Amino acid sequence: MDIMDIKTYMQSIGREARNASRVVAKAETATKNQALTVMAMAIRRDERQLLAANVIDLEGAKARGLEAALIDRLTLTSKSVASMAEGLLQIAALADPIGEISDLSFRPAGIQVGKMRVSLGVVGIIYEARPNVTADAAGLCLKAGNAAILRGGSEAIHSNRAIAACVKEGLKAAGLPEAAIQVIETTDRAAVGELITMKEFVDVIIPRGGKGLIERISNESRIPVIKHLHGVCHVYIDDCADLDKAIRIADNAKTQRYGTCNTMETLLVHEGIAKEVLPPLCKIYFTKGVELRGDTASRAIVAQMTEATEEDWRTEYLAPILSVRVVGGLDQAIEHIALYGSQHTDSIITEDYSRARRFLREVDSSSVMVNASTRFADGFEYGLGAEIGISTDKIHARGPVGLEGLTSQKFIVLGDGQIRT
Repeated sequence: MDIMDIKTYMQSIGREARNASRVVAKAETATKNQALTVMAMAIRRDERQLLAANVIDLEGAKARGLEAALIDRLTLTSKSVASMAEGLLQIAALADPIGEISDLSFRPAGIQVGKMRVSLGVVGIIYEARPNVTADAAGLCLKAGNAAILRGGSEAIHSNRAIAACVKEGLKAAGLPEAAIQVIETTDRAAVGELITMKEFVDVIIPRGGKGLIERISNESRIPVIKHLHGVCHVYIDDCADLDKAIRIADNAKTQRYGTCNTMETLLVHEGIAKEVLPPLCKIYFTKGVELRGDTASRAIVAQMTEATEEDWRTEYLAPILSVRVVGGLDQAIEHIALYGSQHTDSIITEDYSRARRFLREVDSSSVMVNASTRFADGFEYGLGAEIGISTDKIHARGPVGLEGLTSQKFIVLGDGQIRT
């Protein structure tokens, strides 16, 4: 497909999405839920086909020598297929935000002023690897009254097409236009360039993938972008921490899964507890094959660590590598996070209520936690049904973006003949 053909193709997709968005925006809750339920049933029914398509993508990814973290995100299993279906059913069970009226109050002139939650319109989603995004994005965008244009990575094209077939089955069963959720068929990167400039058809762009992809989209898009660049997440173990709790959480935050944006990349430990917590915790890390890069104080306690560089504190490894630093206390931990963090997710382990409150108040991240693993920073875990991604922006949506993040509000005024004098 040459450049002109891609432009024509993308314009056609955009026009169809805009038309479909008007239908979806006024669709009844029961209609949207019917579509979601049929999608979930089709995904469960077609598990074998989905996994078979995924095998084709995995074989191609390995042949191209793609990195382990990307292959991990690309891989579908019976469990992840079931999770996709469950996510759609959870979205169906959530309250429909569209049309919700809030903050209604009388003004002196006798009018009532409030806000109504409305859809964004057309959402363009650009993502790498993760085929589950196809189902999650379709479900969330539909329930929030939006049409969606989905552009997955070339490495997942077979998986995405198989999931898209299930999505279209749900739309058709509910009598909704199939153009409400469209998966771009071409793997040509020129399609992305077209998508992020079609401001007459697309209202918001959401990129999900590596830092390079997100930086490109942010720099080149002529459409508002909801995004996070990277996840340099921290766990700070305070000297008032419960030792067993601290070890369990710090282990999980790093090793439960390496290739995700909410995985801990830097461990901060109070100097008053470092000699107690680091040896047993690092033993766990070494047993699991995690490479540790520490500052001078942490290496004096665990000699097997290699020396951390300035760049390590800023790095999202997405791999079994962890930076470790011993700090003088809460103030230094907060300063470190402010200097090196990515405003994604940070956690404190402490039994001191006042310090926990300070950490929650002063750490400027989209998710801030007390005595919990950073791996919980996820729309599914937060009860959003699923998520479209994580936003570290401060305007509109922040943190895991679920239904509410895919809507906006407009002012409404209820009168009874009032005129302004």
